[in-house]
Amino acid sequence: MDKHPNPAEQEHTRGRERARYRPQEIEPKWQRFWLEHKTFRAQVDHTKPKYYILDMFPYPSAAGLHVGHPEGYTATDILARYKRMRGFNVLHPMGWDAFGLPAEQYAIETGTHPRITTARNIETFRRQIRSLGFSYDWDREISTCDPEYYRWTQWIFLKLYERGLAYLADVPVNWCPALGTVLANEEVIDGKSERGGYEVIRKPMRQWMLRITAYAERLLAGLDQLDWPENVKEMQRNWIGRSEGARIRFRLCHPDGTPLPEEDAFFDVFTTRPDTLFGATYCVLAPEHPLVDRITTPEQRAAVEAYRQEAMRKSDLARTELAREKTGVNTGGYALNPATGRAIPVWVADYVLLTYGTGAIMAVPGGDQRDWEFARRFGLPIIEVVQGGDMDKGAYVGDGPHVNSGFLDGLNVEDAKNRMIAWLEEHGYGERTVTYKLRDWLFSRQRYWGEPFPIIYVDGRPKPLRPEDLPVVLPEVESFKPTGTGEPPLAAVTSWVETVDPETGKPARRETNTMPQWAGSCWYYLRFIDPHNHERPWDADKERYWMPVDLYVGGVEHAVLHLLYARFWHQVLYDCGLVSTPEPFQKLVNQGMILGFSYRYYEDQQGRRYSYREVQKVSQDGLEEPRYVLAADPAVVLAVRYVPVDQVQWRDEVPYHPEDPQLELEPQTDKMSKSRGNVVNPDAVVAEYGADALRCYEMFMGPLEQVKPWNTRSVAGVYRFLSRVWSLFITDTGDLCPQIVADDPDPQASLTRLYHKTIKKVTEDIEGMRFHTALSALMVLLNEMQKAERIPRTIAEGFVLALSPFAPHLGEELWQRLGHSDTLAYEPWPTYDPALARDTVVTIPVQINGKLRATIAVAADADEATLLTAARANEKVQSYLQGRTVRREIVIPGRLVNFVVAEEGGGR
Repeated sequence: MDKHPNPAEQEHTRGRERARYRPQEIEPKWQRFWLEHKTFRAQVDHTKPKYYILDMFPYPSAAGLHVGHPEGYTATDILARYKRMRGFNVLHPMGWDAFGLPAEQYAIETGTHPRITTARNIETFRRQIRSLGFSYDWDREISTCDPEYYRWTQWIFLKLYERGLAYLADVPVNWCPALGTVLANEEVIDGKSERGGYEVIRKPMRQWMLRITAYAERLLAGLDQLDWPENVKEMQRNWIGRSEGARIRFRLCHPDGTPLPEEDAFFDVFTTRPDTLFGATYCVLAPEHPLVDRITTPEQRAAVEAYRQEAMRKSDLARTELAREKTGVNTGGYALNPATGRAIPVWVADYVLLTYGTGAIMAVPGGDQRDWEFARRFGLPIIEVVQGGDMDKGAYVGDGPHVNSGFLDGLNVEDAKNRMIAWLEEHGYGERTVTYKLRDWLFSRQRYWGEPFPIIYVDGRPKPLRPEDLPVVLPEVESFKPTGTGEPPLAAVTSWVETVDPETGKPARRETNTMPQWAGSCWYYLRFIDPHNHERPWDADKERYWMPVDLYVGGVEHAVLHLLYARFWHQVLYDCGLVSTPEPFQKLVNQGMILGFSYRYYEDQQGRRYSYREVQKVSQDGLEEPRYVLAADPAVVLAVRYVPVDQVQWRDEVPYHPEDPQLELEPQTDKMSKSRGNVVNPDAVVAEYGADALRCYEMFMGPLEQVKPWNTRSVAGVYRFLSRVWSLFITDTGDLCPQIVADDPDPQASLTRLYHKTIKKVTEDIEGMRFHTALSALMVLLNEMQKAERIPRTIAEGFVLALSPFAPHLGEELWQRLGHSDTLAYEPWPTYDPALARDTVVTIPVQINGKLRATIAVAADADEATLLTAARANEKVQSYLQGRTVRREIVIPGRLVNFVVAEEGGGR
């Protein structure tokens, strides 16, 4: 057990000034103590129940933490401290998701090696996190860019490769020439890179892919076993996008319906509505579809090629935007509708994606609104297939009897689906199938700062390295700039690229792409279990003891990609027999975002400034961002500008521009960002109010999962609460307050009862992660303790223990001042007597015909007869019942009394 610093060795100046609550002195003292004594070191202990609590580890950016980051960390720390006091063996680690594009971009711009930038950023993050008193086991700190770590990331890739889950393919990707890398769809906005706003084009490139689609069904099924927010599970279900339907083959043909003779002259489509096949009047191929070149007639080739080039400059998200106007070009080619035997035209259109389904669709304008809009625009036939709509107004997607559908006529949708699939299978035109919106994972990046692949090319073919040849370490490079040809920076390091096969001695070339940032975060929770193991990524016995993660806390922005990728890797490792649980994270909680106040104005191209009162907002079709114009002259388009929070000038509680005293600013709550000038650095808050005040304020703002606006001035209120706690225990001269006595608590005393109620509520609220109401209960108890002439020591100590997960530095200091030599980190959690925690008197609402008319105070265990007697004795109730007939009396003990009476005048 860790011992407190010896009070005799601590010099305490006796005097009012010295005895004030001074978090700037208390907090560094206890942070040093916890670090030096390794207070929160976790080791396997089979005599205790385990509790693995994990934060989504941060990417160490140059900006450091802002006050939004510690919200989730504080919540997990409260639970970690509480669980230790409840006798659990707690694993609570922290590390760094350290690979990533920002550090590489900074290297390109400044020449500073990403390793140096990342190390500097990690140092800042570590200092800031330690200053907040989180009870991490720092002996387990890891960084994904450490070769000793990514050695095992490479090792896991080899496991994926061995099982046929990693493969090379030519795929169309979002290529950004300026950044020199492939971007995910989410990183492309309106055809430009999210970072830097550079142009992005679509181009085919040879890439490493991970076959996550092989696990689609298991990833779906596993969600049912997880204690996760339902919205997150639904987001993953939608991302996986399971669909049942049919795969239908369309043969290429001449305009008269004569099939082309070649065996491979066909394409397949997947549809969830095979029953509408009789209404398919045209087909659409994705611009990248390999059949486009073959099917396009000479007359249409120029138009088709121009359209394909235009499509290359659009992201998948922009191409599939429902609100945008549909575009397309006729190829001049035809395909045979297998149901009607007629030739139908084949078009190319960018709303069809090669990476979704088969890259081809059958278009049924009578049953799909998107197809209907396309057909109306280009004059294509529209056939009603299900009765119930008006084809002149739009497609009909509801149920009803089929029409114009041959052998399906008169059937409802479900019966018609089954009949059509049976017909397709009987005639060899298609088959029942299940498909997924989920695509295989594009796993290559054309950049330097990432994990090298453990792959070499021997005689032009990929070959995996042996585990003993790992890690493949990143070489030093002269330039981090992209080559502009698609070749990564590593390709320029000839001495590294050209190597020999360690197994055969043959000449070989290394893979020059690197893994995406997601790779290291897919398994870091496993490395935390055994971070110093040099023989294997983790010890099997330790994994069986600690896994699964009992609580995982992080932002909802990671609901799909990170969590889905990590689940995929974990399920593969489970199939390899390397982990003991089928899922990694049993319970997930998403903390709400903390917003910052920003103050904005508007500016025209000449630099003239305008207040928000002079501006009009104009919505833009298909775009999330509105446009701002001058209300007096809508032709003048304005740009949004921000004034940093610390530069805003205030007069009469109104914000003004610092250089234009008459320009009133528009206050907004936005996501914290440097561009909006609304980032609040926790260092400044800690310097003024202390880490305990920051922690408590972040929890007191409201429910953990809710979005909440930050207000630095409100931290002062929580600081005053902690100062009052200090003053309750410590006199002006620095001694323990004489009101704290060794007497046993009087069970009948109101303070004793309130104490037991408070401990009960704080216990239940921490378990339920309702930290704001737990703090409220502690504040109420403090008020009553301040009024008391005598405070039994057991109540005083129990209060300190209950407060300590929220304000650990203050808790430790008061625990020491109460005469204890051990840290309170492992003290038993205070208990409560259920009998004393119950209310002896409760307030019961009394209703007349369901409307509240009065309240009565009765014993908590009052029976129905007692409740009715008390209700009838109430003067307000008597006035409502006078002269009226009571038809029914409804009594729910402990809840309510309701009199159902006839209306005045004898009505029913």
